[in-house]
Amino acid sequence: MDLNQYQIVLVNLDPTIGSEIKIKKTRPCVIISPDEMNKYLRTIVVSPMTTKSKKYPTRIEVKHERKIGWIVIDQIRTIDKQRIVKVIGSLSQPEIKEVKSVMKETFID
Repeated sequence: MDLNQYQIVLVNLDPTIGSEIKIKKTRPCVIISPDEMNKYLRTIVVSPMTTKSKKYPTRIEVKHERKIGWIVIDQIRTIDKQRIVKVIGSLSQPEIKEVKSVMKETFID
């Protein structure tokens, strides 16, 4: 399975511990890791998505499958590719731009 940065994938993140975002069974996630890592490593970096969130500086509102959701940048994690169930979409160019901006502000500045 080819995996690309900014694709939305369905991921089995169970089990969770402590303050990690709670998981029912699977959850949509956005691939954050660059394509070169996605191609050669057995792990990828993802940011989970949720439909319930407050307006935090590290949360990005997106529309996917006619639902409003949030990319949760403050819950980024590295997962094994075996956790991926399937690819379900991609972010739009404006959403990608916002993800880059929030990640830069959160982790670099």
